[in-house]
Amino acid sequence: MCLAVPGRVLHIEERDGTRMATVDFGGVAKEVCCEYLPDLRVGEYAIVHVGFALQRLDEESARQTLALFEEIGLLEEEFGDPWEAAARDSGAPRPAGAGTPAATADATRKAER
Repeated sequence: MCLAVPGRVLHIEERDGTRMATVDFGGVAKEVCCEYLPDLRVGEYAIVHVGFALQRLDEESARQTLALFEEIGLLEEEFGDPWEAAARDSGAPRPAGAGTPAATADATRKAER
């Protein structure tokens, strides 16, 4: 499933002529294109779909939506540990170190390529 998920902008920079942001989605940080919201600022919330910030959102609405998504399991489905999901699907044990923040970030980067 591919959701439009609210996230908080942590950092913005220009890369190769494209305005990119690091966005926190309830503890998971992802790189997001923010060309559609050229005046988006660090600390603000935006709805993100398939890697693009599409609409600014107030903090309270973002927090309520993230809480609801977490409650019904959609955050885990969207951002869960890829090693854990692969092991669960195959029945294989997780590799040593899998699930750590560094391992999860590395696996996420590889999966996005």
